[in-house]
Amino acid sequence: MKHFKIAIVGATGLVGKTILQVLEEKKLPIESYTLFASSNSAGKKISFLGKEYIVQELTENSFDSGFDFALFATTNENAKKYAPIAASKGTVVIDNSSYFRLDTDVPLIVPEVNFEDCYNNKGIIANPNCSTIQAMLPLKALDDKYIIKRVVYSTYQAVSGAGKEALEDLSNIDNSKPLKKFPYPIYNNCLPHIDKFLENGYTKEEMKMINETRKILHHPNLRITATTVRVPVSNSHAESINIEFEETFEMEDLLDTLRKFPNIVLVDDIHNNLYPMPINATGHDEVFVGRIRRDESVVSGVNIWVVADNLRKGAASNAIQIMERLILEEK
Repeated sequence: MKHFKIAIVGATGLVGKTILQVLEEKKLPIESYTLFASSNSAGKKISFLGKEYIVQELTENSFDSGFDFALFATTNENAKKYAPIAASKGTVVIDNSSYFRLDTDVPLIVPEVNFEDCYNNKGIIANPNCSTIQAMLPLKALDDKYIIKRVVYSTYQAVSGAGKEALEDLSNIDNSKPLKKFPYPIYNNCLPHIDKFLENGYTKEEMKMINETRKILHHPNLRITATTVRVPVSNSHAESINIEFEETFEMEDLLDTLRKFPNIVLVDDIHNNLYPMPINATGHDEVFVGRIRRDESVVSGVNIWVVADNLRKGAASNAIQIMERLILEEK
């Protein structure tokens, strides 16, 4: 049995720490781990899988010793510089930044949806945006059955998606400290502004969802619009998704289609006030779907409510699921 050598880049950040947590749960057949971070975090000690690891500084020579996989949870700038170096050394990079996602030579993967696209990688595989990942599972299930015509996204995104400084802003209840991440207080507030505004009036986050959805579902001309909002919740994104189909559907058949799709959990019992919520999704890798109802304003449409842990399924767990399936195929 082959044992694998793994590099984790950005091991001290929120996503990096979540990667370590998920790997501890998975117990994959991995021979060794090496943890990397920027010079600011190099030298830190991290307890992981019963051992103490010293975080190494990420440099151009970091991948010389040879790794099977590298899980990147770092900035676009670092991904741009170091992922091609790692790939040139024979390492398969699974990158969580947005830098490579729309590159035509880089597959953009949600394992339950388009894992077969992995086989076209040239050493780098991109992990999609957190808000995109959780939407892909129900959209793929429904697109295969009814052919999606149009999608309207409205997201309610947790603060942890913006990093550690954003969580500090959320804890700044009385606004007594200078804001570190957001232009306005996030506590007791909602910000319809995630990432930079573009010339078309959309934010980069909204365009990420639009373009990544088209790429993952192989629908380059799919009609999609999005509004992404940061809400004062620490973890787990929620999304209202309105979907219009080419084909008609029966509600029981649609529910059954969602129920049978891998890693979708249906929570949809309005008579008992049961529906997906961030407090229930946090700590899980499944995507929770509920509030399912026909859109009576169009011939064939449906509204769904989708919630998932943005640090796990929206980032760390999705990347690890990609690596895990590749490892199983090599064993």
